[in-house]
Amino acid sequence: MKSTRLLTVVLACTFGVGLSGCFKPPRDMPDASILKFDGHSVVPPDCASLSRPAVLTDAGWHRPSMEWGCATYTNLAAQIAHPKDIVAPQAIGPANAAVAADAVRRYETAKPIPTDKATTSDGK
Repeated sequence: MKSTRLLTVVLACTFGVGLSGCFKPPRDMPDASILKFDGHSVVPPDCASLSRPAVLTDAGWHRPSMEWGCATYTNLAAQIAHPKDIVAPQAIGPANAAVAADAVRRYETAKPIPTDKATTSDGK
């Protein structure tokens, strides 16, 4: 009896893992170049343009279309600190090893630099 239950669980898990690879995003999903700059801020994409029809059915009923990447690109647009970087990104310079080593040293000795209370908030 125990071996039957174990076999059932193993087969169910195998079936579940096999099906998990069946649901993939479309190949023509846009990249981050879909974000635009209007001269003042970053403009997220129109989510309707990202809509793709669902290829899956649920008991014969088609599922609603999915807007692949809409939340990702809208959140990315909200997080960009310098919107002009969308149009003309700055070149990445070499890392400053001395600054990085000093940060690690402060972390290891538990002596962090205090936060400037005039320019930061505690989130409350």
